[in-house]
Amino acid sequence: MELDEMKLAWSALEHRLERQQALNVRIFRENRLDKMRRGLRPLVWGQAIQLVIGLLLAGFAGAFWMTHAHVAHLLVCGLLVHAYGWLLIAFAVRVLYLIRRLDYSTPVLAIQRQLADLRAWRVRVEAPVNAVLGCFIWIPVLWMNLAWYGIDLWSPRFMLWALSSSLAGLAAVVLVVWSMRRMGLARKIEDNSAGRSVQNAEWVLEEIACFERE
Repeated sequence: MELDEMKLAWSALEHRLERQQALNVRIFRENRLDKMRRGLRPLVWGQAIQLVIGLLLAGFAGAFWMTHAHVAHLLVCGLLVHAYGWLLIAFAVRVLYLIRRLDYSTPVLAIQRQLADLRAWRVRVEAPVNAVLGCFIWIPVLWMNLAWYGIDLWSPRFMLWALSSSLAGLAAVVLVVWSMRRMGLARKIEDNSAGRSVQNAEWVLEEIACFERE
């Protein structure tokens, strides 16, 4: 075989190998991205449930404060729960939007950046707001539910007990977070706040990035 023919043969072989490698990368990427989509479904379902709960809570609280507008403290309770219901709706819509915004046709780095926006929202906004409000929102919810049955908890003693309990709960949350950060577990806090679905998606994207670099 002539030298030129050997060069052409090697060139053709290299071209076929490159095409095969590109095909392998594409197949691997599509399989992993499909796995990522499936892995995000529990988060989508969870947000859909939160959306329904928020709608029910906002509707229930709206009906309550409109029928108890003549009693100032019950009106305030109804408005607070109503606002909390709409907050749950807004948070769910935001997460669903960030998931919907993920563009699986873009390079892995771009998808990682989009997923990082979802993580940042859940860790820096959703988790702390829910932690703080969760320590207090039970008061108007309890008050409102009992008021439907004609039981009004309005008294300085109850308010002192309820607020003290809420502040103690908030202090406990702050203490736990502070202690875990001191022990070097800040990343664990962030991962728990982001959720398992987000973590799994990050691992999948890292697998694709590693495979493409090989």
